[in-house]
Amino acid sequence: MVKRRHVGGIVLSLALASPLAAQPPTTAFIGTPPQPGWNLLSAQQKAILTPLAAEWDKMDNVRRKKWLGIAERYPGMKPEEQRRMQERMREWASLSPEQRAKVRDSYREFNQLPSEQKQTVKQKWEAYSSLPPEEQQRLRQEGKSSRLLAPPPVAEPAPAPQEPVAGESESTATAQQPGEPVKN
Repeated sequence: MVKRRHVGGIVLSLALASPLAAQPPTTAFIGTPPQPGWNLLSAQQKAILTPLAAEWDKMDNVRRKKWLGIAERYPGMKPEEQRRMQERMREWASLSPEQRAKVRDSYREFNQLPSEQKQTVKQKWEAYSSLPPEEQQRLRQEGKSSRLLAPPPVAEPAPAPQEPVAGESESTATAQQPGEPVKN
C-alpha cells in the first residue's frame, strides 16, 4: 500500500511538472538589436564615419552601435576633438584584426590597474609622446617603448614571520632557515 502511494506521488509530480517543462523560459537574453547597414546611414553619419565605410557592413552590431554613438556626439565636439576623432578612426580602420584585438586587450588590462599605476602609465605615455618622432621610432624598433609604457611591477608582500613550532623556543625558531628541517 505504501509503495502504491509512493509510485502514485511520483506519477502525479511528473504529470504536474511536464507542462512546466514545456513552457519557454521566462527570462530571455537581450542582445544589441540590429544596427543599420552603411546604405541606411544618414548623410551626416556617413560623413562622420567615412574612415569606417569599407568595413561597416562587416562589423557586428555592438561595434556599429558604439560608432553610431560617437557619430551622435561628434557635432558637439570642439574642432580639435573632431580632428582627433577622425584621425583615430583612420588609424583604427588601418589596423589588422589581430592588432585590434591586441589594442582591446591592452585597454582592458589598463582599466584593471589600480589608479596609482594608471597615473604612472599616463605619465610615462606623456614623456614618450613628448619625444621627437625619430626617438620614438628608435625606441619602437628596439622594443623599449612597450617596456617604457608597461605598468610598474606590483611589489610582492614580504613573507609573514614564521610561528614557532610547538615545544620549540622562539630563539630556535628564528634561527631556523626557510626550507631547513625542524631541529629537535
